[in-house]
Amino acid sequence: MFGPDQASLTAAKELLKPAEWPLLRENGDGLIWGECRGSGSTPYRHVVSELDADYNCTCPSRKFPCKHALALMYIRAFR
Repeated sequence: MFGPDQASLTAAKELLKPAEWPLLRENGDGLIWGECRGSGSTPYRHVVSELDADYNCTCPSRKFPCKHALALMYIRAFR
């Protein structure tokens, strides 16, 4: 897994706590999505596709993939 930098990978690992993800689901076909607590009033929404390594996130980060998408990739890989 490649992130934009080591700091993003480290930040993603800090988001692996279940309390950070009030909603986390997967469909069994390589798609995982959820909501992660952030600094805003509403959780950020994220989706990661294992099939084509695509991702989408509503956070304002300028890093691609963001720490939230990286965290979802970690969660998917180690489930």
